[in-house]
Amino acid sequence: MKIPSPTVKDVISTGRFEIPYRVYENNGPHLICLNGIQQSMAMWQGFIARFAPDYRIVLFNFPAQGNGRALSGPTRASLKEEVEILYDVMEKTGVNQDASFCTASWGGVIALAFAAQHPYAVKRLLLGSIGTRPNKKMIEIIQEGLSIGTDNRDQFAEHLIQSFGENLPESIKKKIDVQFRTLSEENLQAFCEHGLKVISAQKLSDHINFKNIEVETVIIRGEDDVIVDLEDVMFLSSQIPNCKLKVIKNVGHFLHLESDVALDVYQELLSNGIRHAGNAVMAQC
Repeated sequence: MKIPSPTVKDVISTGRFEIPYRVYENNGPHLICLNGIQQSMAMWQGFIARFAPDYRIVLFNFPAQGNGRALSGPTRASLKEEVEILYDVMEKTGVNQDASFCTASWGGVIALAFAAQHPYAVKRLLLGSIGTRPNKKMIEIIQEGLSIGTDNRDQFAEHLIQSFGENLPESIKKKIDVQFRTLSEENLQAFCEHGLKVISAQKLSDHINFKNIEVETVIIRGEDDVIVDLEDVMFLSSQIPNCKLKVIKNVGHFLHLESDVALDVYQELLSNGIRHAGNAVMAQC
């Protein structure tokens, strides 16, 4: 499937950050996609190919993602700063209140924090691969990666791909491998610092009031996701007032990067809304 070129490709300065963004113009409903940690706009290419003909799509890189960067202070943004960045990007690109958020991993945390603070600024949250705290496997992966250290880039990259992306197509694995081998020292260090924060992180409920999230929400989990426990995701979905859970078989943490089935699920949810997610506990497909 052909990937269209963005209509707008620019940079916004917000706070102490410089944020690159792209807009795929369309008269259809608005979508804004939020990357996971150490991901970039490039991860949404298959998503763009599928949805750009029918939706107006906005992508951007947070600091330490791709060429998103801090102009001063720490390389990474705090969660509070990430919410502010999201708000400014939406304002700059004219994202309306009928927009849906499609998120990957940490991008879902940012979306929840945003929706709790701005309950009328978005219509729907489709949250991919999100939990409330790191599970035992994630902590082990992070600790082993940190023990390898960033000086041995080859082994560091191989460890992360084997640990997080077992189900990924080989073409995607190669792209991730190249990305980690060519990361700037600053961004690689920021990635490791985030890993340390994850290990010692408090529960999301200590930072986000889930009861303030009034928009319809679907959490999408790959059945084979080794770093987000099903029990944790079920708990999270029970805490958000208008939330359902969708579990996709034979898919891991990276969802649509692993299988077009995940794209089919997104398409059904975007077209039909939360009622297509099945019962309030879990629907498998």
